[in-house]
Amino acid sequence: MSKTSLWLKLQEEITHCKKCPRLVYHRENVPAKKIFKDEVYWRKPVPGFGDPDAWLFIAGLAPAGDGGNRTGRVFTGDATGRFLIRALYELGLANQPHSESREDGLRLMGCYMTAVVKCYPPQHKPTAEECLNCRPYFEKEMELLKELKSVLVLGHLAFNVFLSALKKRNIPTEGLCFKHGASYKLKNGWNLYCSYHPTPRNVNTGTLTKEMFSQLLNQIQADHRHRPDLS
Repeated sequence: MSKTSLWLKLQEEITHCKKCPRLVYHRENVPAKKIFKDEVYWRKPVPGFGDPDAWLFIAGLAPAGDGGNRTGRVFTGDATGRFLIRALYELGLANQPHSESREDGLRLMGCYMTAVVKCYPPQHKPTAEECLNCRPYFEKEMELLKELKSVLVLGHLAFNVFLSALKKRNIPTEGLCFKHGASYKLKNGWNLYCSYHPTPRNVNTGTLTKEMFSQLLNQIQADHRHRPDLS
């Protein structure tokens, strides 16, 4: 099966998933915001998006109610997506500084972004069982990215899900702890980086600033360019 066929198969599996009754009900019934009342919400699981030859894998928590759950594309149509995509654009990893709809022409270069939970959860809090149900999709995305060298996890929950995926691969996780700006060299050769999630709350309170996030992205890119296996 070709690379394209494998990605299409995975996307099909994700968008038809109904493993978690609570998430299915919530994503399908959450009310639309008044400003989007004339739009048809996606209301299905949201697959990842980006370059199939990506070296950088970015993992957040879950689609937002009026973001991915509305638009059908991760980090799209909400403040979190705008923050992230502008930062990627400034680093040369996106072709445009905005992410508003699936038809807006966005392309990522060397980067793939996803969420560890593919459905919009109540109060933005998926259960442990829901994270476990969704983890195979997350793992498959990483498996298909044959050029993957670096992973950036956004937030503590995404970090924990990523650690569980490492343990399943028998990759040691001792000494790995979540802290904004932390970086680790994993035994399989990947670089792991941690950031606060760019939610409106974190950004508006100054917990995560544009400067903090840009500094981390610049470090990630610099580390990648100086990898011994790329010289």
